[in-house]
Amino acid sequence: MASGTNHALPRIILYHQTIHDHDGNLISILPLLTQPGISITHLIVAAIHINEDPDGLTLNDHPPSDPRFASLWAELRVAQASGVTVMGMLGGAAKGSYARLDGDQEAFDRYYAPLHELIRERGLQGLDLDVEEEMSLAGVIRLIDRLRADFGAAFVITLAPVATALLDARRNLSGFDYEALEAVRGAQIAWYNAQFYCGWGDASNPVMYEMCAARGWPPEKLVVGLVTAPDNGAGWVPFEVLGPNLWLLRRRFPGFGGVMGWEYFNGWPGGRERPWEWARHMTMLLRATGMGAEVADAEAKNRTTVTTEVDPDTADKAELTTPDDFQYYSSASDDVTLDWCVFGRTTGRMGAAALVETGSHAEGTYQPPYRPFRQAFRKPACQIPAINPEMTRLVLIHAEVSLIPSVDAEFRTSSL
Repeated sequence: MASGTNHALPRIILYHQTIHDHDGNLISILPLLTQPGISITHLIVAAIHINEDPDGLTLNDHPPSDPRFASLWAELRVAQASGVTVMGMLGGAAKGSYARLDGDQEAFDRYYAPLHELIRERGLQGLDLDVEEEMSLAGVIRLIDRLRADFGAAFVITLAPVATALLDARRNLSGFDYEALEAVRGAQIAWYNAQFYCGWGDASNPVMYEMCAARGWPPEKLVVGLVTAPDNGAGWVPFEVLGPNLWLLRRRFPGFGGVMGWEYFNGWPGGRERPWEWARHMTMLLRATGMGAEVADAEAKNRTTVTTEVDPDTADKAELTTPDDFQYYSSASDDVTLDWCVFGRTTGRMGAAALVETGSHAEGTYQPPYRPFRQAFRKPACQIPAINPEMTRLVLIHAEVSLIPSVDAEFRTSSL
């Protein structure tokens, strides 16, 4: 059985890849443990790369045993002693690790051995598989099975798919079908750190998460992946928008899996000077009993910080391009007519989401609990991503609106 669910839900997870600043000074994670009001559950150190030389395993660009990482490993042991689960991340935007693990058994054993040694030597409590290259389903199953056999039931195994991969196997960076993987090895996978950014998802409203849940993904295994700062990739969501959205998800899904942030070193609103403040904001948003919108810092709306990653992956997350067939739509006029409202419980003026039928519809299209209505929304606040381009008549709107309180609908896949 997959471990990693012993922490109270929702989880608060941070990736830690940029380990040093421009001057080579350690970016300490200790404030996550010592600053008040922070309840982080998992730290994922990134990124581990399996290179052409089987003995040339690297953490970012250097061997994990390099003296530059001595303080990092020491701080991570302190984090573990403080109750934080410390994991490693394998792969990411730099390709090659999974291709090398996807070969014949002899090649797999040769490339897996240094990874096994790193996990054992550093006492990592889990491994996040960020597969951003083609890999076979059989290959990822073999890797999961080997990790479970070698490190036991308490070892945490997670994956980090782009969010669209959970809805459509063709909108995927990993090659294999995640639904098929969940069907055959779901008991061994603790959760999925789904990337709701860089054009592969939208965390500015709860619609896409609800679509994943409606498709059958257990909410306790579905973590909303966020960028912690605008510089870390497209898809940054301001706290004043994110707060109400997370509140809605917590209310609808008592087992809501939580959030993960890419990455620690420059998290807003504190930026490089106080990066732990992102985790504090997430703690207030996810551990508070009220909506939590009051914790949004007005300063975060206007702060501009220029940052450069010192320990970069070969390709930055921000450089991921939106696939050509992942279409975007925008309104040519000030008025947008909506036929379906998904979040009718919402009242007042705030960022709101709705599904729109762009063409005419036949009688009987709507099934309970849906109630069709027509309402003009003024001035959409952003572009309109098509969540599933195959559903050519459905698009997603994010607008400044006051919703009709009488509409009380929940998203159901069966209605599509």
